[in-house]
Amino acid sequence: MADEKPTLPVTDERVETTVDMTQSDNHATLGATSSESASPMTPEVENTVAAAADTTIDKDIEVDDETSFDDTVAEEASSEDKFAGKTKEELVAILSQLIAEQPVQAIRRDVEAIKVAFYRIRRAEVEAARKAFIEEGGAEEEFTPPVDNAENELKEQFKEYRRLRDIFLSNLEAEKEENLKIKLQIIEELKELVNSDETLNHTFNKFRELQQRWKDTGIVPLANVKDLWETYNLHVENFYNFIKINKELRDLDLKKNYEQKIALCEQAEALLMEPSIVEAFHKLQKLHDEWRETGPVAKEYKEVLWERFKAASSRINKQHQAHFESLKADQVKNLALKTELCEAAEELTAQPMTTRKEWNKASEKLLDIQKTWKTIGFAPKKENTRIYDRFRAACDKFFEAKRVFYSDVKTEMDHNLQLKNELCEAAESLMNSDDWKKATDDLIALQTRWKEVGTVSRRHSDAVWKRFRAACDKFFERKSAHFASVDDEHEENLKKKLALLEEMAAADIKAGGYEVIRNFQRRWGEIGFVPIKQKDEIQKRYKAVVDKLFTALRGSERDRSINRFKEKVSSMKSSGENRLRQEREHLYNKVRQLEQEVALLENNIGFFSKSKNSDSLIAEIRTKIQHIHEEIASAIEKVKLIDSQMEENNK
Repeated sequence: MADEKPTLPVTDERVETTVDMTQSDNHATLGATSSESASPMTPEVENTVAAAADTTIDKDIEVDDETSFDDTVAEEASSEDKFAGKTKEELVAILSQLIAEQPVQAIRRDVEAIKVAFYRIRRAEVEAARKAFIEEGGAEEEFTPPVDNAENELKEQFKEYRRLRDIFLSNLEAEKEENLKIKLQIIEELKELVNSDETLNHTFNKFRELQQRWKDTGIVPLANVKDLWETYNLHVENFYNFIKINKELRDLDLKKNYEQKIALCEQAEALLMEPSIVEAFHKLQKLHDEWRETGPVAKEYKEVLWERFKAASSRINKQHQAHFESLKADQVKNLALKTELCEAAEELTAQPMTTRKEWNKASEKLLDIQKTWKTIGFAPKKENTRIYDRFRAACDKFFEAKRVFYSDVKTEMDHNLQLKNELCEAAESLMNSDDWKKATDDLIALQTRWKEVGTVSRRHSDAVWKRFRAACDKFFERKSAHFASVDDEHEENLKKKLALLEEMAAADIKAGGYEVIRNFQRRWGEIGFVPIKQKDEIQKRYKAVVDKLFTALRGSERDRSINRFKEKVSSMKSSGENRLRQEREHLYNKVRQLEQEVALLENNIGFFSKSKNSDSLIAEIRTKIQHIHEEIASAIEKVKLIDSQMEENNK
């Protein structure tokens, strides 16, 4: 029995934003529910749990999303929080238990949340493995994620879930068809009641029984809902028109319907206080179903009750509409933000990068852009897939260009290694030569060529450099030994240098300043070689005197420099230990570079003849070597300061 039948609109959209409040005596249309409107997994969900370069969600474990968009938005956070802190193995075990113990149609959100939580952990593990692989010297493009047994088990569980889900959906369609047959049979029995010869009470009880059976029967295929309701309500009205029920029974029925509709009005008004707008809207749909199932009331109450129920429904509808209008506005903002990120990624991809340092810096920027992308919600439905595809295309283009660059770098380093091996062979062919002039010129040319050749991989750089240096050292040691045999001149040079050392020791350096030291160094260089046996000793004494002079002159300046560096280290401490480690690595690389420069200069001292001009040049080289040694000492002291600071931090 029904006299007011509010209509729910039929819709195929993901978001149901209103309840049609049209009143009709003979028409009622049931709106599509979330269980009959499946929505596919969006790129947003898939991008959230997939690793940037190496981990993706297997297509075999996608979960059918059968809830409306508003359900997903309202309950997504609480579903994910449920599994926060779980390990991968625990998540797999929970999924297995859910599939075994719970109805498949009731676990969709938990299954989705488990998938997201699992791949968040998996991605972190892969990124950590990738970082460790690169830090150990591996090339990024050669990295392969390790096999994960837990992931394989997860995929198997998802296959079982989908199998059960397919069975459920198949059975659900069959159940709808069966419910349609039952309701058609109920309508046929309603027709027969009009012509029944039974007593009035028996006929009315039979009518009540048919009404209850109609309510107890489940949903039918969406295509049949409207016609089915129209036919049913027509024959209900016919029953009241053709069956003369006694007034007392009729009044009792109207009173019961009145009380039921009063209760429905109160429940609808109470929904205005419901915290969740989406939940209130869904509950309102159920109340409209109950209103439609409830029979008529007395005419004097009919319009009053309906207007009261409709007023509460309208307010809830407006709240629901405003809620989703707000969501749509947020989605438009999200689209604008994602468009900016796409433009930033495309601009980054378009930049010309020619060094590994530039590529590493650009990669860090793109990873930051990807992290920002994941914090932004959905874009409008029509634009969501398009904007995701655009962003993914820009990222793919960037990493493909990076892969090509590193492939070219590897080819270039292999070529450089071949060139340096050839230079080693050329140096080794000269190291036993007695043609001192020609061999010296040739080796200098080889050293110049060596500096022009680009870098090689770290696996080979030290070995090939030591090989080349050993050949050069051997030749110049032989050359030095040969020219050391000229004893007379060397003995005279020894006397001159001893006298100069005494003069240097007695000099007032503070009065003359750096010019006095440079003059002593020039004179020392002009004197030339000393006997080989006294070479190291006299050079050691000379170095000690020069060091003493420089120490006296620059002691206060050095102290100021160290104090400034201590302040710098103290300020870097607040930036974290990584900043200290970077400064230490910079100083350590500087020491290595200076040591190589000293070795090259010392080798070059033997290149020159014993002429006066050559001796002056040698003196200048030795002065430069001295300055470099001072820089090395200063850098080492700074490294020690950093080490002591890091030890304090770790206590």
